[in-house]
Amino acid sequence: MTSRTRTLWTFAITSAALFMVVLDNLVVTTALPTIQRSLGASIQELEWTVNAYTLTFAVLLLTGAALGDRFGRRRMFVVGLAVFTASSAAAALAPDVNWLIAARAAQGFGGAMVLPLTLTLLSDAVPVERRGLALGFWSAISGLGVAIGPLVGGAVVEGISWQWIFWLNVPIGLAVLPLAATRLRESHGPDRSLDIPGLALVSSGLFGIVWGLVRGNTLGWTDPQILVALGAGAVLVTSFVAWELGTSAPMLPMRFFRSRAFAASNAASLLMYFGMFGSIFLLTQYLQLVHGYTPLRAGVATLPWTAMPMLIAPIAGAYVDRIGGRPLMATGMALQAGALAWMAAISTTSTPYIEMVIPFMMAGVGMALYFAPSAHVVLGSVARRDEGKASGAANAIRELGGVFGVAVLGTIFSDRGGYGAPQHFVDGLVPAVAVGAVVVAIGAGIALAIPRRRRAAEQAVEQPELRAAA
Repeated sequence: MTSRTRTLWTFAITSAALFMVVLDNLVVTTALPTIQRSLGASIQELEWTVNAYTLTFAVLLLTGAALGDRFGRRRMFVVGLAVFTASSAAAALAPDVNWLIAARAAQGFGGAMVLPLTLTLLSDAVPVERRGLALGFWSAISGLGVAIGPLVGGAVVEGISWQWIFWLNVPIGLAVLPLAATRLRESHGPDRSLDIPGLALVSSGLFGIVWGLVRGNTLGWTDPQILVALGAGAVLVTSFVAWELGTSAPMLPMRFFRSRAFAASNAASLLMYFGMFGSIFLLTQYLQLVHGYTPLRAGVATLPWTAMPMLIAPIAGAYVDRIGGRPLMATGMALQAGALAWMAAISTTSTPYIEMVIPFMMAGVGMALYFAPSAHVVLGSVARRDEGKASGAANAIRELGGVFGVAVLGTIFSDRGGYGAPQHFVDGLVPAVAVGAVVVAIGAGIALAIPRRRRAAEQAVEQPELRAAA
């Protein structure tokens, strides 16, 4: 197999898997009313059909990357994809809501194995001079999967049934599995030992934090369960950092954060996903519950927003190597922040849809400009041999940003409004989306701290302290 052919196969295989995994973040949201009627689920159980996936997905991303480094990235990619495909079938066959929640948690486990390895496998297969373009496409597919989840969910629910949201994954997974096993090149990380204490500390710590954030809206933020979960999670994550600083084979070398590019790009990503996830979650419901759109019509109405990453991100990715990631990420996040602020300002119970088209398009362009260079900047901030760990860390941070966004903006929404009359929904929506805009704007400022175009690996050649740390 020629290098070019291997690159094309790697891109096709990882893109298909990436789209499936990322799509399942929000694909179920527009199906919740139908699932409630079908399975007789309570409001809390409906929340867990979304949160069970997000929880295991966010918590185990670092673990997935570490297992890939230890046991082989292709091997663990295949294992994760098999788990994701099987659990998708289990979700489609769910006879009750508890079965569905358990299947969604298993999907999150499989997804956490797949997502960071798609980036590592692709980066390993692409020549250095084409990485910007390839990672631009990767970022576009990732952003598209997140953004059109509600559209796909609405179309499937109206056209077939809610079970087919999950059945669609099965033939794709079955088709990709043998290709992944035979067409991808095996690779390992530099550290073949498995950091068991690190895995245990970070997984349990993030579980406590994410569980507390997810359940805080239901139980109340002063409930002892929430306080204990958040407090214990913070202690365990702090212990993880201390352990990683002292161990000889860390799963997440803390020296990564000495790189201004790595630290700033991940901080910006956390805030971008915070505002984006939380706002999309509320705005898709706004179109249905306030304007009376069907799930499919609501998804179509957001196309000016959600289609832009697929159109713009590859073009922007082609310019990353020329101008660097900083101007693209900062500009993209500034556009996203401005669009969210615009939406918050015009959202009423009677806002004509035509008034939302321009801010939707502005948000879409902003997302595209952010997605295109984000992965490139992260991987460019570490040495090639560290890309697996850097990928796992970056993806975990982004997903946690999404969890934080849904939890915090959901709390603001509940405090100021709710799911009663349309005006009550708008009363909660406006301040929540406005906060999302502020958070993304702060992220745009942080993105300006990203260095212009230099890799940490190049800096290490010139700076003895970085070379020694590597």
